[in-house]
Amino acid sequence: MVSFNLQIRRSMSSKHANHTAADETSPLINGGASSAHDTTSRRNGNGNGHATLSRDSSTMTFLFDSKHTPGIHNQNIAIRSLAYSWHIAKVTLLSNYVNFLLVMVPLGIIAGKMGWSSTAVFTINFFAIIPLAAVLSFATEEFSLKLGDTLGGLLNATFGNAVELIVSIVALQRNEIELVQASMLGSILSNLLLVMGMCFLFGGIVHRGESGNGREQVFSSATAQTTCSLMTLSSASLVIPAALYAVLDQSGSKEKAQSILTLSRGTAIILLLLYVLYLVFQLRTHSNLFDAENPQEDEDGEPEEPTIGPVAAIAVLVVTTVLVTVCADYLVDSIDDLVTTSGISRGFIGLILIPIVGNAAEHVTAVVVAVRDKMDLAMGVAIGSSIQIALLVTPFLVIVGWIIGAEMTLHFETFQTVAFAVSVLVVTYTVQDGKSNYLEGAMLMGLYIIIALAFYATPTDVMDPSN
Repeated sequence: MVSFNLQIRRSMSSKHANHTAADETSPLINGGASSAHDTTSRRNGNGNGHATLSRDSSTMTFLFDSKHTPGIHNQNIAIRSLAYSWHIAKVTLLSNYVNFLLVMVPLGIIAGKMGWSSTAVFTINFFAIIPLAAVLSFATEEFSLKLGDTLGGLLNATFGNAVELIVSIVALQRNEIELVQASMLGSILSNLLLVMGMCFLFGGIVHRGESGNGREQVFSSATAQTTCSLMTLSSASLVIPAALYAVLDQSGSKEKAQSILTLSRGTAIILLLLYVLYLVFQLRTHSNLFDAENPQEDEDGEPEEPTIGPVAAIAVLVVTTVLVTVCADYLVDSIDDLVTTSGISRGFIGLILIPIVGNAAEHVTAVVVAVRDKMDLAMGVAIGSSIQIALLVTPFLVIVGWIIGAEMTLHFETFQTVAFAVSVLVVTYTVQDGKSNYLEGAMLMGLYIIIALAFYATPTDVMDPSN
């Protein structure tokens, strides 16, 4: 099984291919070719219209054609190497519409190096990480195509939230545990409430049917219920440490911090083992439950082929990971001054802003797919990403904190725990029938906004679990 993101790319590219095929059979392209040539020749007046048109076509191919780059098969090794390097860069740049923000990457590094204001450093690096996340996702999917179904699915599952993991590890090294916990919770809530709510809302509006005879969009209820059961388990892993802390606090136990730490680390190991079992369930034994429309083949029945080679994909992965780490370091480093100068709490930054960094392009794409009535793909992105955060990234960060000496625990602040548990409960009831409409989408988005307002209105020191 391949990733839901890759299936979305295939769905969108196949629609683009259909439009292209229609254009190629139109009179303006075929029957009107000689007419266009005559018109161009008359405009030039010297009979060189065909040459001008060819030069323009070659330039467009060189700059914007992701399928072919002139010189890539040249016998001169220097020309071939340069052409191939440009081809890889071009394919990567054209892989997602948000990649125009890559101009922010060098600007963000300069801002951090030159010591610009905390607001400028945070803002620039914030927008710099968004396209880097899209490039990282693209390179991962390209490389996974060469690994087969199981290994490819495992790679996509592992790197699905790489940006959030990198940002959180950087914050963990600086002992910003509150920020890490808020960003993990925010990533889950943004997927469960905001993204799923937008998918239900916009998809439901477009496919609402006639007045008095409305229709609902459908998706696999079995898959949704399975993943929601896992989300319920993950919410229990936060409720239990909070309850234990309250009991120990009332009894005046001096070892409550160590008890919570021991419980969190043991729970993290169990959650990681459950995630491994979930991958076996999803990729091997019950992969049929998670297969969306045409998961293995495109519209013509041909296997999906990577647009860049595995070596190039690995190179892009390495370079992008380094750039994400550098930008994340400057972003996290600027948060303390930003909180002081702007009055925005760390909880709000972690809950609302950080999750946008890693999944903005993916979230927009999920909504577009929902509007096209492919709800299984949209649900796969929303719920699948939440599962990765809850069962893989968060417990992995607890283990990383254990290794580096940071006391990262699963004891979240009480309000965070309640918000998470309520959100999982509402989502479970919403998706259990396998149907969605715009009213349910508005409800999920409304709950997300209420939680966001609560975090925005709460002072920073109140959201400290130790309080």
